[in-house]
Amino acid sequence: MIEVIIAAMAGLLIGSFLNVCIYRMPRDLSVVQPRSFCPNCEETIAWYDNVPVLSYLLLLGRCRHCSTRVSYRYPLVEAITALFFAAVVWLYPDLPTALRYCAFGALLIGLIFIDIDERILPDELTLGGLGAGLVLAYASPLPPGVVDLLTAGALGPRWTSVGDAAFSAIVTAGSLWLVGTIYRVVRKRDGLGLGDVKMIAMIAAFLGLPGALLTLIVGSLSGSIVGLAYIWMAKKEASSYELPFGSFLGVAALAIVLGARFLGR
Repeated sequence: MIEVIIAAMAGLLIGSFLNVCIYRMPRDLSVVQPRSFCPNCEETIAWYDNVPVLSYLLLLGRCRHCSTRVSYRYPLVEAITALFFAAVVWLYPDLPTALRYCAFGALLIGLIFIDIDERILPDELTLGGLGAGLVLAYASPLPPGVVDLLTAGALGPRWTSVGDAAFSAIVTAGSLWLVGTIYRVVRKRDGLGLGDVKMIAMIAAFLGLPGALLTLIVGSLSGSIVGLAYIWMAKKEASSYELPFGSFLGVAALAIVLGARFLGR
């Protein structure tokens, strides 16, 4: 139980940092300097006003200096990250696996909210996450896949896992890129961005080929249903509305990490 509590506390802190990334990365600002500040009055936020979730509640969701309302996204990101970290540690008692999925979840949560806000998926998180996924595939091996079958396990479980992660990333990203290219040729407009392609490569490096394909299916179906419902309710133009597809991929991947393990318990 203590491990779950520690994971939740770590999730709150990571979620607070993710909020910095979500605001600054699309604006090409450093995520390290300067210290957190109010976007409206640009006053530096004191440490006691930057305690995850708690400070938002105590300040009633407003800046101490200018009283501008602070977006609910800040405590939401912190709470979601904390809950995800706690759930992962509870579901995955193996420490390397839990750390791998916590890192994966942090990347996904950042991408989900950046895509919702700005409709972009920064390379720092997608390509950086792809690199992290390949490294962590060595530290916490994926289940045996195509590379293991082709090499008959001759590379050993860790290097086989890295090979499977790389193979999965290439196959899924290549497939999604091909679909986007065909759509562009047929419809004469872009249907998918390269950010989505890079994101599915990152997801594949962490989940392997079966998990990545399931993410594509769930993300595409949920995106279609929710997107069409939103377009209808908000009276948007279907031909021009840009769906944050990366956000649906991210939510699907988070659900698969937790759901697969929960159902298997």
